[in-house]
This record gives sequence, C-alpha cells and structure tokens, in this order.
Amino acid sequence: MIFINKANILYIWQKIEVMDKLLIAMALICSFVAKSQQNDVDDQDEKRNLIKVNLTSIAFRNFQFAYERTITKRFGVQVSYGFIPTGQVPLVDEYIKDENINNIKMSSSNFTLEPRIYLGRGYGHGFYLAPYYRYSHFNIDNLTYNYRSEDPEHLGEKIPIAFTGKTNSNNVGLMIGAQWLLGRKDNWVLDVWFIGGHYGGATGTITGRSGRPLSLYEQNQLRKDIEDLDVSLFDYKVTTNSSGAVIDLDSKWLGVRSGISFGYRF
Repeated sequence: MIFINKANILYIWQKIEVMDKLLIAMALICSFVAKSQQNDVDDQDEKRNLIKVNLTSIAFRNFQFAYERTITKRFGVQVSYGFIPTGQVPLVDEYIKDENINNIKMSSSNFTLEPRIYLGRGYGHGFYLAPYYRYSHFNIDNLTYNYRSEDPEHLGEKIPIAFTGKTNSNNVGLMIGAQWLLGRKDNWVLDVWFIGGHYGGATGTITGRSGRPLSLYEQNQLRKDIEDLDVSLFDYKVTTNSSGAVIDLDSKWLGVRSGISFGYRF
C-alpha cells in the first residue's frame, strides 16, 4: 500500500504489468483444465466453505490467510487476515531516498471483509466482482535518523534519533478476479486476483528520541531537516523538543491488490 503520489502510481503500474500477464496466462490454463473436468453443480451443493493462503505475497514476507463462505449460487463472503512480521521494509529504497535514514524495521497486520458476486458457474466458481473494506495497522519498530548538528557549539556532531510509532488506515475498494474448483471432487481452489484497488486514509504518530538533549538551535534545524526529507510515502507535520521529534501522519492512501491464492474446499 502506498500514499497518493503520481510517481508512485506510475511505479506500481509498471511493477504489476508482468504479474498481470502471468495472471492472465494462469487464468486461461485454469479455464481449460476446469472445463475439461467440470461436473454439474447441484443447487444444494453442501461444500460451501473455502480456506486459502495467498502464495504471491509470501515473497514480501506478507502472510495472508482467507476463509470464504458461499451463501447462494451467486453470492459469497470472504474474510481474510494478513500480517508482516517485524523486519526490513520491502522495496524501502523506492520510497525513502535519504542516506541519513537507516535501520528501518516495521511490522503490520490487516483485516479484510469482502463480499463476492459470482458471474459464472457459481458456488465459489468463476469470475467475480468483490467490493471490500480493509483495515491495516502498522508498527514502526525502529527507524534511525542520523542528524548532524550545525549548532556552533556542537558543529558536525552526529546525533542518532531513534523513531518508533504506529499508523492505522481504513480503506474501501473493488477487486476483479476468478476462482476455479479443481480436482475430481472440486475440492481444491485456485483464486486469481486480476486487479483490485482501494482508497482511504491513514493516520498515526511517530516519536523520535535523541541520544542527548537538543539545544533550541538543534530543535529548529531538526524540524526543518525532517520536513525536507525525500519521503514520498507520507504527508506529515513535525514538532520538536529537547528530547527529539514527533511526527504526526495524516495522509490519503491508495493501494492495489493482485495475486494468486490456493486452498481447499469442504
């Protein structure tokens, strides 16, 4: 997920272009396989529970699990939970280009509620439209900013500022995908998210602690340095004191979804 920025949007579309081609190819193959072994579906089909794991997100240390319940032939509801364990931020160099920022570690979790409208065979099989709501929580477990003092009394001294904090986002969106029931008994599930996008907002507070008390000169300089950082992810406001700095985040949020999940139906 990213904050609204024209350069970020172009970057995201370039990155998912290859993935989209892979997903389309996978969709054609699965349609052929499913068609060749398709069985008639009874309107009273009792296998309406599906559990799935997202395969593509694992490469980014993002573990996503989902449970779907088909309510009627055309309608189902999926709930999913995902988390990223504490560690380095994936693709961080694409967004934070300041050499004075390092040792970034974060963790996150998210919950998604996703009604699904099936347009094809139904009962969890075929193309679907899925409006959804997603809540995300992020922990900034460590971010070190190496501040260099210009105070005449401490000229050139490097002072590490250790930042920690939390942010939350609430988003609504729409996804287009297709799901296939595979195997002789239609027990296996392949869920392909062709493309999805969501929009909302994110708020939070990140607090930085200095290794020593800062002079008034250093406080003013630190505030200006942080405000001038080349950080495309955030809209933020900075206040400083003798102990360090406080960054208040309040920004619009734009995210995309695309991937492949595999699971079991029972």
